[in-house]
Amino acid sequence: MSRAACLLVIISLMSPAAEALDNGLALKPTMGWLHWERFMCNIDCDTDPNNCISEHLYMQMADVMVKEGWKEAGYEYVCIDDCWPSHQRDAQGRLQADPKRFPGGIKKLADYIHSNGLKLGIYADVGDKTCAGYPGSLGYYEKDAQTFADWDVDLLKFDGCFMNRALLGEGYTNMSKALNNTGRPILYSCEWPLYEWPLKQPNYTAIRETCNHWRNFDDVFDSWSSVKSILDWTAAHQDIIVPAAGPGGWNDPDMLVIGNFGLSHDQQESQMALWAIMASPLLMSNDLRDICPRSKELLQNKRIIDISQDSMGKQGYRTAKGNNFEVWERPLSKNRLAVAVLNKLETGGPRGFNIGAAPGWKICGPQCNVTQILPQYKEMGVQTQQSKIIVSVNPSGTALLTVTPISSDFTRLHKLNWQGTFVRRKHTIL
Repeated sequence: MSRAACLLVIISLMSPAAEALDNGLALKPTMGWLHWERFMCNIDCDTDPNNCISEHLYMQMADVMVKEGWKEAGYEYVCIDDCWPSHQRDAQGRLQADPKRFPGGIKKLADYIHSNGLKLGIYADVGDKTCAGYPGSLGYYEKDAQTFADWDVDLLKFDGCFMNRALLGEGYTNMSKALNNTGRPILYSCEWPLYEWPLKQPNYTAIRETCNHWRNFDDVFDSWSSVKSILDWTAAHQDIIVPAAGPGGWNDPDMLVIGNFGLSHDQQESQMALWAIMASPLLMSNDLRDICPRSKELLQNKRIIDISQDSMGKQGYRTAKGNNFEVWERPLSKNRLAVAVLNKLETGGPRGFNIGAAPGWKICGPQCNVTQILPQYKEMGVQTQQSKIIVSVNPSGTALLTVTPISSDFTRLHKLNWQGTFVRRKHTIL
């Protein structure tokens, strides 16, 4: 196998870049379901009543989440995206749900979601219109925040369409304050950096102080090229965005599209594994009423979810690349390490990768315990730094492993390597 060098970026992981938004929420990455990628702005309830944006859709998803193990696995938010409101505010200037598609109103829907032990998310926009042309919140931040609180909403996704981009920060900050002033804990999902990157590098200190998670890059589509573009952007900007992430505030690479139409099963495993490595919100956009068993098993995989929700709250990142492999690593609690090896090739068959080439393998000294989670669960036993473990990775697939040091002396010696600052050095994938 040919040799290819890679360069580790300098990333400080000792502490987040700023204090998190002080609302006590999103101490771990958010988990739930969001309608947008799968159901888009389908408002035709006459010809497509089972898939249109209506209270019926969210009630059914809540029922399935409880009955089919999703709630037990950790998915707790049922989130409405765009196209839910009436095109007109009410006489008091308040947002109102479309009366035909949401005849009971949002408060009744929230009560239903809560009765299932779940939480309700809703969508609005910082500008004067939503991306689909419904009423925006510009000029109504306090009123809309209070309306959402009165409806017992638990999460707000706040988009950035139809807004003067020079005023984005002010708008997002004002809505954050308005939500906190209601006294109701409402998780705040922002798209501030997504809309600011075309103009300038966003201020992630301010963003972290304002939002619980934030979108940085393009919407995800149901395609491998879309997922790849998100991973490529994240790796290219990781020295800027990774230090901002931690309990209370997370980078959001957008929805999980697992269980839809565009990804092979290997590609679905890659998205799930890498979203867990990146400490991303796990917001599925699929039809839980009709999902294939393998996708369901993947999305509910406890070992992957445990990585996602790890108590250390550190975002992982790409540590090496070469020979059409990428290595992504995430420091975990108890000085453990999660390692994802992505095969970038999309032709041929499975290829072997020596896990000892991963930069983080140095924690395996003098010994470590290795567990393979994907593509198949396998206890690989006690290993040393000299062990040659070859994992087989399918085209566009990912091998996901955890590495647990055994020696307490080594653990103490090297703890700073994974909680502190990495130095710049060359690494080679063999």
